[in-house]
Amino acid sequence: MKEEDIRKYAYLMKELELTGLEIEMDGAKVRLERGTAAAPVQTYSVPTEQKSEKKEESEESGEAVTSPMVGVFYTSPAENSDPFVTVGAKVRKGDTICIIEAMKLMNEIKAEFDGVVEKVSVKNGQIVGFGTELFRIRRI
Repeated sequence: MKEEDIRKYAYLMKELELTGLEIEMDGAKVRLERGTAAAPVQTYSVPTEQKSEKKEESEESGEAVTSPMVGVFYTSPAENSDPFVTVGAKVRKGDTICIIEAMKLMNEIKAEFDGVVEKVSVKNGQIVGFGTELFRIRRI
């Protein structure tokens, strides 16, 4: 792992106020830790998929749009703005459907196909991990 990558992860830790982070990439494992005696410990967990009949039914309806990165999910471009999409909204390929903030960069997530939003899977301001389901969109 390159020093530049380690610095990026250290910056992300500071931004998210994490006290520890373990990364395994290309067979190398790196653990970063930071903290002060008075700092409260915050933990974030990436939701794991649980199989249930209800979950399987929802998987049949629409295709999952997942997060391509770790960051903070936003439904709109500004705090007082309308969301990019809501349940029932029609989207066209290339439309912005949300923003994920990662390392102080606002990354627009675009629709990969034409469809109708059937479900918004995460809440505004929620921290998402790589592969977290953001939306369910049915192709049209």
